[in-house]
Amino acid sequence: MSPRLKLYGTSACHLCDQARELLERLGLGYEKVDIAGDHALVEKYASRIPVLHCPVSGLELGWPFDGTSLRAFILKTGRMTVTAHKEFTSQQ
Repeated sequence: MSPRLKLYGTSACHLCDQARELLERLGLGYEKVDIAGDHALVEKYASRIPVLHCPVSGLELGWPFDGTSLRAFILKTGRMTVTAHKEFTSQQ
């Protein structure tokens, strides 16, 4: 199994809440990473959160994103099969 997507954000970020809701609605597994306790992550992501990161490809998708841009990101990372793509598209 490949590593999960990581969603960088903070607990006090309403945009991060929206990103989490979208990921959950579309059934995408992810690991929530709160950047608040890590100075390096705050330096890298504070002005960009929420940011979705694929640890396999290194690609990142910054907010704002919707179902369409999220689908394109997932396909670009190579984490989705054609069958899963059809199922994912039908959930939007």
